Amino acid sequence: MTRQLDEQIAGRFPVGRRLRVLDVGMGQGEQALRLARLGHEVTGVERDPRMIAAARANLAREPEGIRQRVRLVQGDGRDTGAHFRPGSFDVVLCHAVLMYVADPDPLVAGLARMLAPGGLLSLLVRNGDALAMRPGLGGDWAGALAAFDTTTYRNRLGLDVRADRLSALTATLAGIAAPLQAWYGVRVFTDTAAHNAALPQDLPTLLAVEERAGRTDPYRGVAALLHLCGVRG
Repeated sequence: MTRQLDEQIAGRFPVGRRLRVLDVGMGQGEQALRLARLGHEVTGVERDPRMIAAARANLAREPEGIRQRVRLVQGDGRDTGAHFRPGSFDVVLCHAVLMYVADPDPLVAGLARMLAPGGLLSLLVRNGDALAMRPGLGGDWAGALAAFDTTTYRNRLGLDVRADRLSALTATLAGIAAPLQAWYGVRVFTDTAAHNAALPQDLPTLLAVEERAGRTDPYRGVAALLHLCGVRG
């Protein structure tokens, strides 16, 4: 996904431009810190106190120049309007957050309002059109059959969460003046791997295969996750 995001940024902004980035639901700040290292001004928003504490600890280990480019805010992504003015950012990230939100449309609309004209909105969501893949590949036939007719599922943390269908999110983005410009699949072949599995020796080839599949039909349509990129009109 990082390669996909960099591709979209490079295709929409001049080389060397320092972008204003908002990362909503930033977790431990991995993506936020990576973009700050590239020279961008990054604001991270995180609700979970444990995650934002980890992000602050990670930030503290960075050189001063990078620390000065990062602002961390403890808050809910649905309250961006209380913290920032509309049009304040060139890039807004919301990765692996929508699955925990019962009604994602207001959140997505609020994120789009944070974008300046021509700004990029990057969403990473669970693919509601491919929920049967994981149980099916694992031999859970009853679970696979049930997954065809729902957009809810139980994740690996044991939480009951939700997925998004590409068609529905495409319509949402069009309705908030940030129409879909590109989309990718993420974790096409590796979704069933255990979280603690050892990295393969030929990791570069694995990443190349996943990247190619993530931008190629029909493979991207059955990916575990979808990476959607909308652009503010």
